Amino acid sequence: MTAAAFDLAAIGAGLSFAAALDELGAALDGSGSVVVSAPPGTGKTTLVPPLLASRSSGRVIVTQPRRVAARAAARRLAHLDGSALGTRVGFTVRGERSAGAATRIEFVTAGVLLRRMIDDPGLDGVDAVILDEVHERALETDLLIGLLSEVRELRDDLVVVTMSATLDAARIASVLGTDDQPAPIVDHGVPAFPLTERWAPSPTPRLDERGVTWGFLDHVARTTTAAALELVRENPLADVLVFAPGAREVSEISRRIRDASAAFDVRELHGRIPAAEQDAVIRGRRPDEPPRIIVTTSLAESSLTVPGVRLVVDSCLSRHPQRDAARGMTGLVTTAASRSSCVQRAGRATRQGPGVVIRCVDERTYAAAPARPAPEIAVTDLADAALLLACWGAPGAEGLRMIDPPPRDNLADAVSVLRGLGAIDDEGRATAEGRALARIPADPRLARALRDGGPVVGSRLAAEVVAVLGGDLRIAEADVSQALITLRGGRTPDARRWRDDANRLERMVAPARDVRSDHDGIGLVIALAFPDRIAHRVERTADGAVFLLASGTRAGVTGPLAAVEWLAVADVARATARVAAGSGAIIRSAAVLTEAQMERAASHLLTDRVEAEFTGGRVQARRERRVGAILRSSSPVRPSAREGRDAVRRAILRDGLGMFAWSDAATAFRRRLALLRRELGGPWPDVSDAGLLGTLDDWLAPELDTLAGGTPAARVDLSSALRRLLPWPEAARLDELAPERLAVPSGSRIRITYPDPDDTSAPPVVAVKLQECFGWAETPRLVDGRVPVLFHLLSPAGRPLAVTDDLASFWSGPYAQVRAEMRGRYPRHPWPEDPWAAVPTKHTKNRAAR
Repeated sequence: MTAAAFDLAAIGAGLSFAAALDELGAALDGSGSVVVSAPPGTGKTTLVPPLLASRSSGRVIVTQPRRVAARAAARRLAHLDGSALGTRVGFTVRGERSAGAATRIEFVTAGVLLRRMIDDPGLDGVDAVILDEVHERALETDLLIGLLSEVRELRDDLVVVTMSATLDAARIASVLGTDDQPAPIVDHGVPAFPLTERWAPSPTPRLDERGVTWGFLDHVARTTTAAALELVRENPLADVLVFAPGAREVSEISRRIRDASAAFDVRELHGRIPAAEQDAVIRGRRPDEPPRIIVTTSLAESSLTVPGVRLVVDSCLSRHPQRDAARGMTGLVTTAASRSSCVQRAGRATRQGPGVVIRCVDERTYAAAPARPAPEIAVTDLADAALLLACWGAPGAEGLRMIDPPPRDNLADAVSVLRGLGAIDDEGRATAEGRALARIPADPRLARALRDGGPVVGSRLAAEVVAVLGGDLRIAEADVSQALITLRGGRTPDARRWRDDANRLERMVAPARDVRSDHDGIGLVIALAFPDRIAHRVERTADGAVFLLASGTRAGVTGPLAAVEWLAVADVARATARVAAGSGAIIRSAAVLTEAQMERAASHLLTDRVEAEFTGGRVQARRERRVGAILRSSSPVRPSAREGRDAVRRAILRDGLGMFAWSDAATAFRRRLALLRRELGGPWPDVSDAGLLGTLDDWLAPELDTLAGGTPAARVDLSSALRRLLPWPEAARLDELAPERLAVPSGSRIRITYPDPDDTSAPPVVAVKLQECFGWAETPRLVDGRVPVLFHLLSPAGRPLAVTDDLASFWSGPYAQVRAEMRGRYPRHPWPEDPWAAVPTKHTKNRAAR
């Protein structure tokens, strides 16, 4: 123990996790990585950091998923330690820091540590890292597990501890440990106080196409007010905790409760309110203060402790990022909360005694919710994560021990975005520009808009716009310009937080002198960040307009923005119902854009080319100017020979080879080649549909020009075209290996029917009258003896009598029964008792005798 040891007995007084410290210490003696699992409120976040600090001389870093949790944990530990915040115990979050050189324990958000590791991958001076609330499966925490596992391979003195309330401990231990030895697990459980479950389903739907319904918010507020009045009559010191999906719903429910009753101190708790107000909620209340109803987001689900709560009212809704792969966009969506999250929420009522949870759904709806939330890495946009991994030197998390690897499709889209920004090279490594963008705590696209937009519109305006876009603010009528006006003159918590973010971002870029900042530049900043979301109005509707984005997505908007021609769209989300004249998406934030600004921001998306199409047997061409998927102008032109040929090629690839009239000769020739390919492989050509479509220029090039010139497809001679595929000198043996006809004993030459090109097993078939094969003992074989011919032996009327690929066996056996059945039906034809001695013939007995 060092001289700077913390007094664990004093800090842990009254905390149940104090009983697990010896077990944790023993685990740390044998391993540099440990997994801790303990319920909320047991004191693990308070006790584990000072334990590690007391075992080392360096700094201990503790990550939290949210800023408010990092600040609160630091303040609590500093208070219990009896030291001033920022001395022995401190914190660093985005835009705020209270720590110094002497700080032994530093609480940070996961994002702060990630960016710190880009510049300091070895974590010099850090002896231990604790990752808290791992069960939330936040993207940044998952990335830290991968990066820290690699750091530990180089620094075996670095201690890494993961902590969680509900955790797949064995899975985390296998990732945190080594291939041979998983990390030890310290599982601390405590007896739970009784929990009473009640169900209060809403008479109105919870969600509609616009999100959470007003009716459901009314129901949550009424349910809370009635239950709270009943609670405080029995226990005046009890408080109520209400879970809502987002800040907007928190505000609306709080307002309704205040309007319904003045008996409560209604507090809001979410990431947008000032730190001082967050801290006041977490500190609790004095006995002489009125009972509190705290309405919160998932912030209080597990990472924060709110004292005094005996009743939880749960909307059973959650808001989380979700990627729409079809439209290539990610946004916050509101869905049913997972059952594990609901259990966490309910547990807040039983921290200090028996409690009650009221869930605003019925039991069937609750049971149908997902068991646990999806890992954020599986559902969110990965551009920022991909850039951080590239800066680390592990593009795509290659070589890192991850709980879940990044999904391949999402990662490919992120890499495409980063290449467009010039942030990574062709090998996926971070460029100098990419490293500069990574140091700005914002999405790489917003970081690019800040850096490139500042010199054009002014660094202040660029910072203000980026702060709006990155601040998870609700934009009234989707109008970023109007939101900016409101924020500049506002004194709301949102305005204060936005102003702080803008100030911080402005300091990260070089000041732009002699640049006049006004609202005309807002659209340009947005377009620089999201050029693929530049949008053009394509339709006016009764209540708004439909815009086509450069990415190809159609999205609707209402309000003043519906009247403009061009928009720079910052946020577009999939709607839960079809809105805006049939579009499946809705624009949630945008600004007016001029065509000149559009061309400046999306120069790489501008195209001016001739588009030719082969339809109705003719090639038609138009000169089209586009920005991505948006058509700006179109006029008819005469296509060049190359454009015509390309149009025909695309039509064949689209419609398939069925657009041609295949002659019998072409079909037969193709089938002969297919059998040789099947049996001998190369150099015989692949003449399946896929093979021919993939080699059009090798066998159909002259005909492409002919078709482009107006010749009907039905007049194209495919037999001659296919002969261009014949391999030389092997082609000289075509008739030997796969003859068109087969000579039979009667002297006839019977056409061989070869199998379909896509059939991988059928034999070639010869259909011939039985009498023409008398005395034929050995079944002929094709392709150098590899493939026996299958005979369909026919009656004089051409009907099948037998099918065989063994003529000798047929004459010696089944022929006798065929003869007995057929000679009375066809008496004019020979049916000899001994087919071996009979003369083969295609004629009747009388004609054969003549």
